[in-house]
Amino acid sequence: MRRYFNGGLPRLVIFDLDGTLVDSVPDLALAIDLMLEALDLPLAGQERVRCWVGNGAQMLVQRALKAMSSNEAIAFDRAFELFLHHYRDNLSCKSALYLGVNRALERCAELDIPMAVVTNKPIAFTHPLLSHLQIDGFFRDVLGGDSLSKKKPDPMPLLVLMDKYGLAPTEVLMVGDSVNDVRAARNAGCPVIAVPYGYNHGEDIKLSEPDDVVERLDLLF
Repeated sequence: MRRYFNGGLPRLVIFDLDGTLVDSVPDLALAIDLMLEALDLPLAGQERVRCWVGNGAQMLVQRALKAMSSNEAIAFDRAFELFLHHYRDNLSCKSALYLGVNRALERCAELDIPMAVVTNKPIAFTHPLLSHLQIDGFFRDVLGGDSLSKKKPDPMPLLVLMDKYGLAPTEVLMVGDSVNDVRAARNAGCPVIAVPYGYNHGEDIKLSEPDDVVERLDLLF
């Protein structure tokens, strides 16, 4: 990581959430399947949902409806309402931190590197999930997919944080698991390191050409 900062350290590390810090697919898949069941549609299961995650809750529901139903008359608003209800009730039943996450966050804190979360997940779900997993205290800022008028891969969330702290793009590191994270970083002008275990729509994250790939987040340092 230091080679991207002239042998030093970034002045801000921005983490993605789902697929980077947290394996949230078990709870997302449960909420999607409960939604589909209420609509009398076949269940999707975790492996399908894993490939649909990454562009926010609305896109997740749209992908589920498109894959599991040929009936275009199904109202999206009703389906989305059902999903939100079931996800709210099952937000942190089985979601868990990936191996190495706690140590990586602790190491950033030891090095006095400020940290933030930028996710496409609705902010109403983001804060409770971070709190349940007991990592909310690490982050100075948390931006969800609906916190601003634009979300990843648009650079707006990253640029807002850079502006808040008076940082140049070259002083900031983005860490994520998907092409959206890589594109957001590229669009913002900052380096990006990816993890290979996340939810990049079933594609190898190396194809998105991040600056580096680390097998676990504690290997950042």
